[in-house]
Amino acid sequence: MGKKIVAIVGSYRKDRIIDSAIDEILRASAEKGAETEKIYLIDQHIEFCTNCRKCTQAEGQQRGKCVQKDDLDLLLVKIEQADGLVIGSPTNFFNITAVTRRFIERLVCYSFWPWGQKGPAVRSKEKCRKAVLVTSSAMPSLLGKFFTGSLRILKITAETLGAKPIGTLTIGMAALNEKQGLSPAVVKKARMLGHRLSAAS
Repeated sequence: MGKKIVAIVGSYRKDRIIDSAIDEILRASAEKGAETEKIYLIDQHIEFCTNCRKCTQAEGQQRGKCVQKDDLDLLLVKIEQADGLVIGSPTNFFNITAVTRRFIERLVCYSFWPWGQKGPAVRSKEKCRKAVLVTSSAMPSLLGKFFTGSLRILKITAETLGAKPIGTLTIGMAALNEKQGLSPAVVKKARMLGHRLSAAS
């Protein structure tokens, strides 16, 4: 049975660089027999975290229940049922997009943080799925990798979701044209990552 790969797209622009790179990763995974699904955060109803911390109070390895009534629970169920994740966001002002940050802040439900405890504790350290992280920036790719916070926060996000990052794709010089395509080198690496994501552990 093929693996289930879920992609989370934190871009505001469909059919542009991040979206296109994720398509290449998913296409390559599907060629190896994986079942794929792509989810745009801009199409989801996800409320802001209000820091009420009700989701962090109950003990146990299962994520806490949020009081917000929106699409997040269904999205997290899909992620928890996946064998692999692709998480992508362009870089705006040296970090991920606001819509991606909104999603990430709600992941506090994966921590145990009762009142009186100084800081949160991870509910489970198990990494039962793989992840590929995708970012882009106007900088050359090497500078974007080391001088923005995008990859670091996406790595934390993947680990919070129980995934071990197995590769990253950092796309540089991504703001030269309004409808910029992917270079052959980026396509090649995206496909390689897609094959790795769907490979047997």
